[in-house]
Amino acid sequence: MPVYCITGTNRGLGLEFVRQLAQSSDNTIIAATRSLSSDLANLKAVASPSTHIVECDTGNVASIRSFVKEVAQLLGGKKIDFLLNSAGVDLGSWQSSLTLGPDDLHAQIDINVIGPAKTVELLLHAGLLSSNVRILNMSSGLGSMQRSSEIKPRKCAGYSISKAGLNMLTVHQSEDLKPHLPGAVVIAMDPGWVKTRLGGNGAVLEPHESIGGVLRVLHGLTSEDNGRFYHYTGEKIPW
Repeated sequence: MPVYCITGTNRGLGLEFVRQLAQSSDNTIIAATRSLSSDLANLKAVASPSTHIVECDTGNVASIRSFVKEVAQLLGGKKIDFLLNSAGVDLGSWQSSLTLGPDDLHAQIDINVIGPAKTVELLLHAGLLSSNVRILNMSSGLGSMQRSSEIKPRKCAGYSISKAGLNMLTVHQSEDLKPHLPGAVVIAMDPGWVKTRLGGNGAVLEPHESIGGVLRVLHGLTSEDNGRFYHYTGEKIPW
């Protein structure tokens, strides 16, 4: 009975992860959401009896610490087999490299980079990750320097910068975890341009198509995939 831990599950791609994974009663799901006081009707509607909704603001390290303690109590000795760092924000998408808002950029780095870094670190130190854990950092094609260089005019400068940072975090985690968890595999994932609030106008993919593909890639990972960047279709993406 695999254990999945997913951040950012109150809406968007995180919610779709829960919806699809909750269809199997074999899956234990830790569904992290930024605040338990927000509207969780959609999340509760798709949750299974083995889904645990837990508060975790990934932009706040103290909140991540509290989350890890609660997860330890919920699992009672079980380990996380799949960690899906899905929480993310795109703030000030109209800003270019010449008009970056420092507060917006800092917030995106806090949530999109530091959040996944501390989540992995604290879960590891708490002994909550399985020896063969699969860790997925939800990135974007906009985090690829090669692909971004082909977009004219450029767009979403702050978001792109934070996702490029997340990609580099993935490269480091894939090596740094080896002495602790020899079988761990860490990847970055581009879910495609999905019809969510973050995806915005013009998005072409339905959430179920994107996440269905992401899960197929996730469940087929081997040690050779460690440290790679994938599209939801399974295509490798250039850094």
